[in-house]
Amino acid sequence: MSKIHILGIAGTFMGGVAALARELGHTVEGSDQAVYPPMSTQLERLGIELKQGYLPENISADAGEIVVGNALSRGNPAVEQVLDDGRRYISGAQWLAERVLPGRTTLAVAGTHGKTTTTSILAFLLQAAGRDPGFLIGGVAEDFGTSARLGGGREFVVEADEYDTAFFDKRSKFVHYRPRVAILNNLEYDHADIFPDLAAIQRQFHHLVRTVPRAGRLVVNGEDAHLAQVLAMGCWTPVETFGIEQAAVAIARADGGAGFDWSARLLDADGSAFAVLHRGQEAGTVRWPLVGRHNVMNALAALAAAHAVGVAPAQVTGALAAFSSVKRRLEVLGTQGGITVYDDFAHHPTAIRTTLEGLRAKVGAARIVVAMEPRSNSMRLGAHADALAPSLELADAVVFLHRPGLAWDAGKVVAAVRGDARAVADADALLETLRDMAAPGDHVVFMSNGGFDGAPRRFVAMLGGVP
Repeated sequence: MSKIHILGIAGTFMGGVAALARELGHTVEGSDQAVYPPMSTQLERLGIELKQGYLPENISADAGEIVVGNALSRGNPAVEQVLDDGRRYISGAQWLAERVLPGRTTLAVAGTHGKTTTTSILAFLLQAAGRDPGFLIGGVAEDFGTSARLGGGREFVVEADEYDTAFFDKRSKFVHYRPRVAILNNLEYDHADIFPDLAAIQRQFHHLVRTVPRAGRLVVNGEDAHLAQVLAMGCWTPVETFGIEQAAVAIARADGGAGFDWSARLLDADGSAFAVLHRGQEAGTVRWPLVGRHNVMNALAALAAAHAVGVAPAQVTGALAAFSSVKRRLEVLGTQGGITVYDDFAHHPTAIRTTLEGLRAKVGAARIVVAMEPRSNSMRLGAHADALAPSLELADAVVFLHRPGLAWDAGKVVAAVRGDARAVADADALLETLRDMAAPGDHVVFMSNGGFDGAPRRFVAMLGGVP
């Protein structure tokens, strides 16, 4: 096997590619400039050499192939050197499609929100059914201890991202995967750095729909009007819908009946227990550690996709009691002095709101304090600035890390937050503010899709514990 160099190796997707390449027997090295857990920990555990920065000399002369992450663009020193030298390069999505997916039954999980959790649930369900699936998840799955593996079974589950593929391939990554089964979890405007409007994202989702065979399955959120519009552009594959409320259904049920093909009846208001119904007939009961309506929807989608490859819900719903989810999805880092600290991968106002709804249902009247780093490209560009304050309505206090250079007006957002809200310029000031603000019984949630300067774990240590 050859040596490959992965540019952008510490990203959640590219770190998974690195793990798969290593399992295939390749010698793997890589470089990146933003390295933080949990992916840095996974790479270290795999013994993969990681070089800091995109310096041309960081790419070994004997690397036979360069796998390029979508965070790199023209002008990057490493990219320019690869092009000048005429070296062989490929995107991560294309590498996966050519080296891993042929001969597998691919199940792809797409959507603005919940992709990582839903992909993890689906892989967990297939594992519980004895299928030994392969997977690539955009985060480290607690139940597997890794973000990616080849697996010995026929199925391969992939988190299917709508973000563009590489500097030389501006299609969404998910068009490479050619899935047999595709979950369309939800669809909202996001990625303001590459998509001008919602319609542009809908076109990309329709490109994915075009690749699913008529013998396959589309598992679609029946509550989402934006996805109904995507299917109205043309659909050649059987569709099964999922949803919780038996209200107006935007997409017709596969068998022509009323309601969703897959639905949930909540047994606990926080979503920690619910009955699963398939075309109106109870098919199993889930009691699990996760909370929130959004996670019930994620579970329904995963159960429907597993059913599409022959796994009966009754066979696996009980196993979800042991599901541990993914690192950085409302992950409890520790409780010190009566203060519980969470790390959450928040990137969009809807994800913020649904996460807080689940936590509020769990903790009742206890105080929720949010530490927020608006770091995603859309957040930094201000595309979601007007929606930020309403998404934080269930928080009692909010501290924003408003770094210099952010495009949106922090004062306007802070003023619109319902509870106590403040903005600080760096992580040190944020930690000091939280230390003064937090009290026993509080739940402190760090929300960021980046490293946050290690603030969540630093705060636990500041309170006297080691996460």
